[in-house]
Amino acid sequence: MVLLLQIVTAIVIICYPLAVYFGLQYLPPGTIALLLCAILIARLALNKRQLKTMVLPILVGIGLTAASFIAKRNDWLLYYPVVINMTMLGLFTSSLIKGPSMIERLAKLKEPDLPDSAIPYLNNVTRLWCGLFIINGLAAFYTAEFATLELWTLYNGLIAYIFMGLLLGGEWIYRNFWLKKHE
Repeated sequence: MVLLLQIVTAIVIICYPLAVYFGLQYLPPGTIALLLCAILIARLALNKRQLKTMVLPILVGIGLTAASFIAKRNDWLLYYPVVINMTMLGLFTSSLIKGPSMIERLAKLKEPDLPDSAIPYLNNVTRLWCGLFIINGLAAFYTAEFATLELWTLYNGLIAYIFMGLLLGGEWIYRNFWLKKHE
């Protein structure tokens, strides 16, 4: 049962922009804020092995959704994607400072014996991800502040994921060629 709840809460968080859009369209005022707040609280409670880095955005999400419900301000729900991008930017940036870089850590999960020559490349890829989080964060802020709910949903619920998927897939393909060339 716990696994099922973890899966459901993960899906809702990933689909947060769609949940906000449809909730604001079809539910009584404040209902979606209360539901999202409950889901974020459940997510926090269910993940005993949660990465420490993901606790902050979940707590901020709980704060945003609870404050949105209390203040009857639906627009506050739109800032959660900004928080996620800022958190990921902080996580990836700190990994560049403290080492090893986030992409190096992820690459070593699949290929533990990466050559030392791959480290500068993986650091550059981590910087590229930092750039994407900056762009996505700025776009999320712009759409929350100045765009329609439809455009906010389109960008944060689809376009941002497409950008991340393209970077993830393109880099993974390129890295496989790069590693073969440098072995």
